[in-house]
Amino acid sequence: MSNDTDRAEGATLSRARPERVVIVGSGQAAVELAASMRRRRFAGSLVLVGDESDLPYQRPPLSKDFHPASRAAMPLRAESFYAANSIELRLGAVVERIDRDARVVVLTDGTLLPYDHLVLATGARNRVPAIPGLNPGMALELRTLAHAHSLAARLAELRHVTVAGGGFIGLEVACLLRGRDIEVDVIEAADRLMGRVLSPVMSDYFRQFHAKAGIRLWFSNTVGSVARNAARQVVMLADGTTINTDAILIAIGVLPNDALARAAGLKVDNGIVVDAQLRTSDPTISAIGDCAAHPNPFSRGLVRLESVQNAIDQARCVAAGLTGAPALYRCLPWFWSNQGSVRLQIAGLAADTDEPVVRGDPKSGAFSVFLYRGERLVAVESVNKPSDHMAARGILSAGLSVPRSMAADTRADLKGVAGEAALVQATSVV
Repeated sequence: MSNDTDRAEGATLSRARPERVVIVGSGQAAVELAASMRRRRFAGSLVLVGDESDLPYQRPPLSKDFHPASRAAMPLRAESFYAANSIELRLGAVVERIDRDARVVVLTDGTLLPYDHLVLATGARNRVPAIPGLNPGMALELRTLAHAHSLAARLAELRHVTVAGGGFIGLEVACLLRGRDIEVDVIEAADRLMGRVLSPVMSDYFRQFHAKAGIRLWFSNTVGSVARNAARQVVMLADGTTINTDAILIAIGVLPNDALARAAGLKVDNGIVVDAQLRTSDPTISAIGDCAAHPNPFSRGLVRLESVQNAIDQARCVAAGLTGAPALYRCLPWFWSNQGSVRLQIAGLAADTDEPVVRGDPKSGAFSVFLYRGERLVAVESVNKPSDHMAARGILSAGLSVPRSMAADTRADLKGVAGEAALVQATSVV
């Protein structure tokens, strides 16, 4: 986008500077917002309200490399950080409702928290289906620190686990379990792994990888019911297959925590709907992170992203706006997943793409898949190829593309194209 267009759009951006900001949520987006506000010399009042009693912590390690002994290393910020930066931290506090007319957040204990600007960083929760025979509390989950400790406490007694869901979390946990010599069956409703975010080529690579690791994969299937058999559970799949297991872990995706926004009359559509500045239908309320459905220049229509990158970048965008430097949210989405010996990295969004271009040999365990719409590169998936991933981020962020022939040629200089992209970006902000 040209500098002239940027300035024209910037002229319409909100430049309101609140004195008191309340942040509902205590995850990555919430903490990054508070930190960014102080970095930008915001001198007003900051209140961060979280319904978990633990100090705000990192979520990715819970499924990637969690171990109970690592708990001390998981906080997003040291406890001293909040006091040192005059951030009022209210943990174990639940918001009952938002009074938009009075600009007050009401906690369940009756506490009133007035705000000039409210930021909803309420995150998401696991989607837990109603399965006949699976009583509440029976299934394992992995979303919170409490979930991780419950799983860790049971590892020694588990010989077999049934994982419902073949997405990032389900497969990361499956690898963790296999690493402890625990048998695993993964039940996936779709016809391939991680089908919502990966190309068929990459899905097939992971199918082979996990099957080779001894994980049994069931596609186009779901958990139909659960029964008890002595100390074990019997899982009956929709196709009639039965699996004897010690535990069931539910990992079939998440739902945005948008109930507060809905009750307050804000627009909601698979998340709290925001504009390009991440403001809700009420300009005194923003929403960021997993709960926010936002327009993204790398997607078609509204998109809700569940990633550390999105949480951090959206927090910084809102912080800029609240401190007098408003901007439109235009960050390239990128993701990663560690599954056993494989590190998957994705730059861009791969929906509705054409024939993929494979760069490198999948059999080597290090390759990338370049995805196009027509002749325009829109996403790159990489396995154990961090150089391809970093180059792709630079190229896509700058709005550039790579010819298909160059993408396929491992001798071609992607780093050079990425350098050109960086120059384009630098020139565009001068």
